[in-house]
Amino acid sequence: MASRLNPYLSFRDNAREAMEFYREVFGGNLTLSTFGEFGNPEPELADKIMHGMLETDRGYTLMASDTPPGMEHRPGNNIAISLSGDDADELRGYWEKLSGGGTVQMPLEKQIWGDEFGMCVDRFGINWLVNIAQPQA
Repeated sequence: MASRLNPYLSFRDNAREAMEFYREVFGGNLTLSTFGEFGNPEPELADKIMHGMLETDRGYTLMASDTPPGMEHRPGNNIAISLSGDDADELRGYWEKLSGGGTVQMPLEKQIWGDEFGMCVDRFGINWLVNIAQPQA
C-alpha cells in the first residue's frame, strides 16, 4: 500500500455522531471501533470511539476518535480540511451539508482569483475550506 496523508479528528464524546454525519455528506464506508471492543474495562469508555475511519468512493479518508477522560481535548483553529476540484455540483453539495447547522465564515462565492471559495465551521467545530476551480481559458 502506498503512503497516504489523512486528517485525524479528535472529539469529546461525539465522534460517532460526527463520523455518521460525514458519511451522510460524502458517502462511503464507515468503520467504527469502540474502546470496549478492544477490552477497555472502564464503563464510561465502552461505547466511545477508539478509532473510526470513513473511506469514500472519491478517495477521501477521514479518521477520528473520542478523547478519553484525562487526556486534553482542545478544539481550535490550527487546522482546516480543504476540499477542492472542478466538479462544482459535487463541491456545492458538500458545502451545503457541511455549512448547514454550522457557521459560514466566508460564503461560497466567486473570489478575486476567479474560483468559487468558501470557509465554514461545521456543527462539530471542524473548519472546512471549499474551492471550486473555474475552467481555464
